[in-house]
Amino acid sequence: MSIIKPTENGDHIVTKFISKSTWHLIEDKFSPFAKETLTKVVNFVINEAMPYEALYHAQISTDPATRWKIVPQCVEQLKQKAKAQGLFNLFLSKAHYPDHGVPLTNLEYAVMAEIMGRGAHFISESFNCAAPDTGNMEVLARYGNEEQKKKYLEPLLRGEIRSAFSMTERFVASSDATNIRTSIVQDGNEIVINGHKWWISGAGDPRTAIHLVMGKSDPTNSNPHRQQSIVIVPANAPGVKIVRPMQVFGYDDAPEGHCEVIYENVRVPIGNLILGWGRGFEIIQGRLGPGRIHHCMRSIGAAERALDLLLTRATDTKKKAFGKHLYEHGVIVQNIAQCRIKIDQARLLVLTAANMIDKTNAKGAMKDIGMSKVAVINSALDVVDMAMQAHGAEGVSQDTPLAATWVGLRTLRYADGPDEVHLQQLGKIELKRAPELWEMYRQNQELSKKLLEKAGLKSHL
Repeated sequence: MSIIKPTENGDHIVTKFISKSTWHLIEDKFSPFAKETLTKVVNFVINEAMPYEALYHAQISTDPATRWKIVPQCVEQLKQKAKAQGLFNLFLSKAHYPDHGVPLTNLEYAVMAEIMGRGAHFISESFNCAAPDTGNMEVLARYGNEEQKKKYLEPLLRGEIRSAFSMTERFVASSDATNIRTSIVQDGNEIVINGHKWWISGAGDPRTAIHLVMGKSDPTNSNPHRQQSIVIVPANAPGVKIVRPMQVFGYDDAPEGHCEVIYENVRVPIGNLILGWGRGFEIIQGRLGPGRIHHCMRSIGAAERALDLLLTRATDTKKKAFGKHLYEHGVIVQNIAQCRIKIDQARLLVLTAANMIDKTNAKGAMKDIGMSKVAVINSALDVVDMAMQAHGAEGVSQDTPLAATWVGLRTLRYADGPDEVHLQQLGKIELKRAPELWEMYRQNQELSKKLLEKAGLKSHL
């Protein structure tokens, strides 16, 4: 049974969820395959995955003894359904990863990721498009050797295992990755890892088979960006200790979590080094660009869902305040309008960034990615906040997805670089334009002066 009504005038079904004007702006950039896949994604998310939300949360154990050992069965059921429909690994563009990718551009995937983001995290996982696996698969596809790809990438692509990316550390300012202190040293044919990490996404998941660990292998190197290396560490390797799941405003995000992890004399084969010694920064720059934009895509979907909830709340005939339905109060109407503006502005930024990645690469699109990362998350937070306010106390409770959505979005203001880092980079990029502007201003003044002299007039300015 389809929950979605047919569109009018032959518009694509996605126009039920994004504005027609936006779709018509980008429609000609979508291949026939992408349009067909987008139709499948919309139908799968709305008709198949979102009805599972209540069941998913009900299947998460509340027993501390099993909470981190049991994965809701419905996730695997949805993964098999999505895989059967060819809706797996859609984030991995064949243009950049010809051996493993799907024939979709980043722009095409951006709209699909937004639709996935309308629901809980498990929906993206159903498509094998969930962080941190997406970034880790990109790392292995781009930088891994053939043995690493066969042993680790292929099971990830099949959705058989999950992974963690282990970079941020306790007791240091992790927004500056040069501060990391985890030791990665060679000892014969092995690599020895010692370090104390935290906020390691996915580390609590019983399906997580590997951690990609970043640490310092050459701490005295004069180039601070050549001191780090990344190695593959099996999650069950001796010395890997999950200390605890970190909580975000009381949420632990079981069974995946964001964990504090200690690596104590962990030994792995030298073949687990990715790309080479001192290449860690190069790898994370290649990983974080696409990952940042994926978060933005899904965040817009989350904001759209929040606006939907705001609209249904405002038009609920059972809800009256001071003798009026909520939609009859001017402030509610204004908030709805503000939400629409914020979401549509944010979406255009993301689509611009995704298109720029396709035209250049993640490095060439860093300005657009940075703007998206700051603007989208903050706009989405505003939208969710207004939706919560309209719901009253219910909005901050477990009875709607709004509170959990707000918490997840608030966390993203730190993840993949805090706002302040992106704003510093963006400001410096803008300042580079100043010399050219001064020269243009000088030439304009000279031309203006000549025109005044020719006319025999004096400037009144």
